[in-house]
Amino acid sequence: MSAFLRTTARAVRPAARAFSTTARRDIAKITIVGNLADTPELVATSTGREILRYAVASNSGPRDSRTTSWFRVTSFEPEGPRRDFLRTLPKGSLVFVEGDATISTYEDANGQIKSSLNVVQRNIEVLKRPQTSEAPESAAASA
Repeated sequence: MSAFLRTTARAVRPAARAFSTTARRDIAKITIVGNLADTPELVATSTGREILRYAVASNSGPRDSRTTSWFRVTSFEPEGPRRDFLRTLPKGSLVFVEGDATISTYEDANGQIKSSLNVVQRNIEVLKRPQTSEAPESAAASA
């Protein structure tokens, strides 16, 4: 083995987590493209912090056997114009949501163990707003 290869082999080591002092935490990332099920709702937590909650419906498969997956999303967007904008998004808006996904297990009122997918929004983009079918006022006035 040449001296160059021996030096290179010794220099290659697993990367340490020099950028963080906290323990590594596994988080699954999720990307959802779908329609808002309803206008996002502002909810106060038990600590008094306000969060936005909304659901996104994502369709998959061919038209004759299409399935819909529902995702409940939580946003910790601070008070300001961005949160105000999110609160005004109408039902049916096509959105692109990136977030962190975790699965939690809980016991329901009947004593059955259930699992829930929790999505915490990191980014949201509005791709398309639903078209309104309202007629112009001038057409209504002339009738």
